[in-house]
Amino acid sequence: MGNVNIVINDIKLNVPDTMTILEAAKEANIKIPTLCHLNLHDLKAVNKVASCRVCMVEVEGRRNLAPACATQIYEGMVIHTNTPRSVRGRRTSVELLLSDHPADCLVCEKNRQCDLQKIAADLGIRGELKYKGEMSTYEKDSSSHSIYRNLDKCILCRRCETMCNEVQTCGILSAMDRGFETVVSPAFGLPMVDTACTFCGQCVAVCPTAALTEINKVGEVWKAINDKEKYVVVQTAPAVRVALGEEFDMEPGTIVTGKMAAALRKLGFDKVFDTDFAADLTIMEEASEFAHRLQHNGTLPILTSCCPGWVKFFEHQFPDLLDIPSSCMSPHEMFGVIVKTYYAEKFNIKPEDIVVVSVMPCLAKKYEAARPELSHDELQNVDYVITTRELAAMIKEAGIDFEKLQDDDFDHPLGESTGASVIFGTTGGVIEAALRTAYEWLTGTTLENVDFVQLRGFEGIREATVKVNDMDVKIAVAHGLGNARKLLEAIRDGKAQYHAIEIMACPGGCIGGGGQPYHHGNVEILKKRVAAIYSEDKGKKIRKSHENPEIIKLYEEFLGKPYGEKAHHLLHTHYIARKKI
Repeated sequence: MGNVNIVINDIKLNVPDTMTILEAAKEANIKIPTLCHLNLHDLKAVNKVASCRVCMVEVEGRRNLAPACATQIYEGMVIHTNTPRSVRGRRTSVELLLSDHPADCLVCEKNRQCDLQKIAADLGIRGELKYKGEMSTYEKDSSSHSIYRNLDKCILCRRCETMCNEVQTCGILSAMDRGFETVVSPAFGLPMVDTACTFCGQCVAVCPTAALTEINKVGEVWKAINDKEKYVVVQTAPAVRVALGEEFDMEPGTIVTGKMAAALRKLGFDKVFDTDFAADLTIMEEASEFAHRLQHNGTLPILTSCCPGWVKFFEHQFPDLLDIPSSCMSPHEMFGVIVKTYYAEKFNIKPEDIVVVSVMPCLAKKYEAARPELSHDELQNVDYVITTRELAAMIKEAGIDFEKLQDDDFDHPLGESTGASVIFGTTGGVIEAALRTAYEWLTGTTLENVDFVQLRGFEGIREATVKVNDMDVKIAVAHGLGNARKLLEAIRDGKAQYHAIEIMACPGGCIGGGGQPYHHGNVEILKKRVAAIYSEDKGKKIRKSHENPEIIKLYEEFLGKPYGEKAHHLLHTHYIARKKI
């Protein structure tokens, strides 16, 4: 491996010979359009199947146009990216894609966020299309509660396949059939709900068109808000506040907690609460469960269980290990049951009249909310889940000038939170929050430095050892399901031993969830969101979950002791061994 000298558009470059033309062009700030290409260096995945043929360029000495994304450079190579021939080539490719694509852009879920739409506009494709003929039509799939599949809009870029198979290792999506019949689908054309899909939504996050989108619940939420017989409360996850601003052209990582609370109140919700409160509650239960297992020779390692995509992954892929995850519900589910029991009783509201709406960065939360075991007294804990993108759409629909909103606060009770709860939004945050509490409970001493920086970072799998009394507590953190698989296989094979593990399905944790503003594979955006999460944590007066005064009051007035009988009945769940297909 070494460097080579090449020329792109009369610009001389000396670059590594491992590069493709597309990568070398970026070094010279030369833009070559592409639809199928997806380069996730940090996640060690590249999609360069060259299926869209939009990045075609001329290479001197080569008779045919070359796909820039899949053509490796060599010494003395001379490339032209903007000749009439190369522009005609990519224009033809896009026109052919459009000839088999619905022309419903005005009402499309990804209008103004569609890569195909943007490239067509950039290439000046207007008016009547040159190519006409038969169009593909497929049955729509909304079976999963989370992901809506409209294969009429699939351009066979196979980005979703790369994300599902290489990054998440779920193996749900692959190209089937040949020629005009080719389609990217689960095996046997099964609906998503009948597969081992985790509904993490990473396929949705990378889809360039609206072939994959979330199942939209905005209409149902508006209907509930406008129903005078219903008491509608909303809760917002920690990762939402550091990404929502991007939908209003704010810099990635801008913290909009106060503006978000103000916007939700203007939308008409009866109460605006914070899922961070329930994250603190989760730590009370999870840290108690961890301490109990340590002190009573319980099953170790304990696995954090607040990520529903990860939960469904181990139900399918590791059913023999169902005894090691924490039995705690995820925070928004805990919040739902507390609203429909404690809060309903405290304010004399009929539980059946309460509608709980969760604003989440995650598509798997939609599926999770529909799981029958996550209910109490025949009422689902959470009624509707909307994504960060869906909340932004509601704010825009209501004509609210988001940037000019004055900061507001969450309602109380159930609105107070600590720094420990905020960091739930990023990889490593849940286990760090749990350690802040478990450490003090196990040692009986005050933890002065609450920042477990060894648990932070963007590496796929991270390890740390924390001294607790005379014990070296071994911790592992993984984000992305491919990394989770490696970690669990090592545990199953006896090659690794830990006391506690945190796993998040999405790269970066919840900040990179499938329901967040599209980041188009730009990991730097995810890192800015992470930095914002830790910034909000540092700014909190209280940074340990067990010191949250409203959490203390909840246990005193209603739940009793952490990990006690009533808390276990309301706040814990069980898991189901599922088939791999």
